[in-house]
Amino acid sequence: MNLVRIAVSAVLLWLLFFFQKDGFGFRKKDAGRFVICALTGVAINQLLFTKGLSLTTSIHASLLALGTPIFITAIAAWVLNETFTWNKAIGLLLGVGGAMLLILSKTNHVSPNAAASLPGDIMVIVNAISYAFYFVWVKPLMNSYRAVHVLRWTFTIGVFFILPFGLQPAIETNWQALTINAWLALAFVVIGATFFAYLLNIYGLKVLGPSITGTYIYTQPIFAAVIGIIFLGEPLGWVQVMCALMIGLGVYVVNRKTKLRGNKSMVI
Repeated sequence: MNLVRIAVSAVLLWLLFFFQKDGFGFRKKDAGRFVICALTGVAINQLLFTKGLSLTTSIHASLLALGTPIFITAIAAWVLNETFTWNKAIGLLLGVGGAMLLILSKTNHVSPNAAASLPGDIMVIVNAISYAFYFVWVKPLMNSYRAVHVLRWTFTIGVFFILPFGLQPAIETNWQALTINAWLALAFVVIGATFFAYLLNIYGLKVLGPSITGTYIYTQPIFAAVIGIIFLGEPLGWVQVMCALMIGLGVYVVNRKTKLRGNKSMVI
């Protein structure tokens, strides 16, 4: 699945080249950064999260993935010398607190076999750290190239990292046995959850920067709750409303600080 996601997304990004010709290659000095972004943001991110999710519980994966914005803020302060202000700290605490409460409110139990989930938990944590490095390392590329151009080469290089892990499983998969629903689900994962998701993320990086873009991961539990209510008939209680307000306020606090301190002509 990972090989299909990355390879098809790379093809789609190259198709965009014919509609938006923004240069073919990149400067030699940026080659190393492109390779690092492909490794951290595509290969390690996709492989470890997918494998980690299969080895641990969904609640563990959701909670641990919320560490990505925290790692982004810390790494951005270290690599890009971004200021870690009290507003950022308060916003991060509100976002993490709201998201954790929202996720925990959907289940009251922990995995009965905690030891079995440890390898998966570690993979999800490493994935979060890797993705945080990607957010920070890709930012300078966004200042030199168009967003789609950066993403195009990141995915193209990422295919070569994924290929050793995904080629044999792809050959052994009985593609003819997939139902129409399975093909539709795969298409949604490739086009919606990969192609468009990365496009929107990288646009957010160019406009907002790594720290602010990363904080929006806190809104994912809100969408999960809404989708659960619509499609699964899950009840909406005061806990969910309170958590949504906490997450929204946390994102607002961090974002408001950036707009006040940043470029006044920035359009968000």
